[in-house]
Amino acid sequence: MRLCPYTKQREEIVAKALRSVASELRLIDAADLIALLRLECHSNLADLVASAAELFFQPGTVNFGIGGDYRLDWGSTPEVTLDLELKPEGMTVFARLTLLESHGVLEINHIAFDDPSPDPDENTAFLASSLQASAFAGNGLPPSVMP
Repeated sequence: MRLCPYTKQREEIVAKALRSVASELRLIDAADLIALLRLECHSNLADLVASAAELFFQPGTVNFGIGGDYRLDWGSTPEVTLDLELKPEGMTVFARLTLLESHGVLEINHIAFDDPSPDPDENTAFLASSLQASAFAGNGLPPSVMP
C-alpha cells in the first residue's frame, strides 16, 4: 500500500484485531506451512486460516488470499508470509501476515471501502468499528481496537 499519514494507524488496528489469529497460526509447524505454500496447496492453507480465525471472528471475515511466501535459509529461523483478505462489513482489507518465531508482522496492501468517506479519519474509525463488530465477544480484543 502506498504509505500515507494514516497507514501506520490502520495497520496497528488490523494487527491488534488479528493478534489471536496470528498466534493460532504460529501453532502450526513452519515446515508444514512452507510445504503447503511450496506445493501450492491453497485450499489446505485456506482451511487452516479459516480454522484459526473461526475462534475469534464471524465466518468469512478472515480468509486466505491465495498466495504467500517464505524465507528458509540455513542458520536462520523460518518466516512464513500469508496473503489475507479481511471482509468485515463495508470493506475488504488486503494484507500480508508474516509469521515469525515469536510474533507476527502485518502489512496492509490495500483497503477497499464499499462507501468511502472523504475524511480519512472517518474511514479509519469505520475500519476499527467494523472489525470489532465482526469479532466474537470475549475474543480478547479490547472494547475498541482504536489506539
